[in-house]
Amino acid sequence: MILYSNIIGEGKPFIILHGFLGMSDNWKTLGRQFSQQGFQVHLVDQRNHGRSFWDNNFNYELLAEDLKNYCEAHNLNDVVLLGHSMGGKTAMMFSALYPNLVSKLLVADISPRFYPVHHQTILEGLSALNFDDIKSRGEADKVLGAYVTDFGTRQFLLKNLYWVEKGKLGLRINLEVLKAEVAEIGEALPSYLRFEKDVLFLKGDRSEYIGVEDTQLILNQFPNAKIVTIANSGHWLHAENPKDFFEAVIKFVG
Repeated sequence: MILYSNIIGEGKPFIILHGFLGMSDNWKTLGRQFSQQGFQVHLVDQRNHGRSFWDNNFNYELLAEDLKNYCEAHNLNDVVLLGHSMGGKTAMMFSALYPNLVSKLLVADISPRFYPVHHQTILEGLSALNFDDIKSRGEADKVLGAYVTDFGTRQFLLKNLYWVEKGKLGLRINLEVLKAEVAEIGEALPSYLRFEKDVLFLKGDRSEYIGVEDTQLILNQFPNAKIVTIANSGHWLHAENPKDFFEAVIKFVG
């Protein structure tokens, strides 16, 4: 099965991978901007997310294999690859396993290291959405608000809502599998994997996902990596400061 994508523009292939519980649509605005710089942008939904297929198996090796199958199906090589958070881990894994397919790698606010599970409350909130009772986005937001207090985070999560049929809402994510396999999200990249080409790691200045202690680990596996900090941003740096994020990306890939 081939991953769903939204393809924008013409030019050098530029693949963007969303994070956990996200989807390709989260990147639509930036994707259009990148396409105006001479790229064919592929906004990809990873398995169990967005409009892509559901599967009971979920780990970074499989996510990387999914992307390899996608590249083969679309006859892509020499791609620019950008991944955020979970998508960044997928992008790192893919680049190390299939370096001949990647010209430049960009990783947004994630390190190759292990991260403990920290999505439990969000997953509990999503599990509390009973679509036999909930008939509108507002009602879903009210239920989710008992678990997730931050408005922006709730709006991000509620982008997963869609009309399964008239009068019946549902979630595009495969919630049961993602709950069961959530520990896989934080798994470290195997230490023996390396990618020798140019890499840009982008970190939010208010985020703790990439710390000083991560620098040497990053350089051990990505010896030609640079780390750039995006001001006035946290983990969702591309949404919180899209202007500086865009400029940093274009400077690197131009």
